[in-house]
Amino acid sequence: MTPAAQVAQWFHALADETRVRIVEMLSHKERCVCELEQVLEIAQSKLSFHLKVLRDAGLIADRREGRWMFYGLQRETLDQIAAYTKSVKPGKHAGSCAVACCD
Repeated sequence: MTPAAQVAQWFHALADETRVRIVEMLSHKERCVCELEQVLEIAQSKLSFHLKVLRDAGLIADRREGRWMFYGLQRETLDQIAAYTKSVKPGKHAGSCAVACCD
């Protein structure tokens, strides 16, 4: 996957209010599916879809404990997103457009 495709996948995953709420919940601690389902008040099938999108983007990871599935944030991916957003902030590349735009 190209770096641009990876960034697009991250932002696609975060472009949904439910998925943002999941990330916010997981920022406090790891959560089981049942807890996410109850707090978000959505059907298990819809929650599974949102978790898959986040997992495929590398934003969350899962682990099984007995019959329960737990989800947590992937700190490394969040650090990569923060680094990306910092690298593209306005003024970061002042004066270099001639080189960047003509490659």
